[in-house]
Amino acid sequence: MTTVIAVTNQKGGVGKTTSAVNIAYYMAKAGKTVLLVDLDPQGNATSGLGVDKQELQSTMSDVMMGTKIIRHVIIPTEHKNLHLAPSTPLLANTEVELAGVQQKFTRLKSALESAADYDIIIIDSPPSLSLLTVNGLIAAKYVLLPVQAEFYALEGLGQLLETMKLVRKNMNPTLDLIGVLPTMMDGRTTLSNQVYEEIKKHFPGKVFDHTIPRNIRLAEAPSHGLPVGAYDRWSKGARAYKAVTKEVLDRVSQ
Repeated sequence: MTTVIAVTNQKGGVGKTTSAVNIAYYMAKAGKTVLLVDLDPQGNATSGLGVDKQELQSTMSDVMMGTKIIRHVIIPTEHKNLHLAPSTPLLANTEVELAGVQQKFTRLKSALESAADYDIIIIDSPPSLSLLTVNGLIAAKYVLLPVQAEFYALEGLGQLLETMKLVRKNMNPTLDLIGVLPTMMDGRTTLSNQVYEEIKKHFPGKVFDHTIPRNIRLAEAPSHGLPVGAYDRWSKGARAYKAVTKEVLDRVSQ
């Protein structure tokens, strides 16, 4: 059965796309067939996998508007077992148009039914509590929540958790938080460690054992259109995402 994971945080700059791309990459390396759905109008997951957005014939905009089935939008990547449903900034206009159509909250869920032969589908959600984000939450079995280890990390998370609660109550009763992933950790600073402890207090039993460090290789990899594991597999960032991916797979199998 396909496992669908939405990588979500309404705050930008918390390592959401980096996490979606690298966890998808390492799941594919582990032998899973993986579809990465770029549901963020910025299209960073698309360019982060080396895809030229100018050359795309069809994207998630077409899927969300119902003019294409997702099968006709998916493209292979240069990484074995990893496929991509790409996006461009056109998706922002699509979201506005979606506001007036029927079944606007379940478009993605319906679309993914024809992609049920993947082991794992990872959705890279937009950094906002938007119609697209809610589509992701309704389509997913799990939410993976990247949280930056900084002072304002927990601000606004209450709103996201409230939205998850509403989605569970009304549209997707099995939605579950698979884990909270502290990102941009700097173990040398008191602040990072304090925030980490605070996150664990807020999400008992849900925080991953491994965290994602601040790492120059992680920052460089997207500019080369590569996941960090393909760019520099021995870097601290690559080793961290490999370990986190193993944790995610363990939690999914439980």
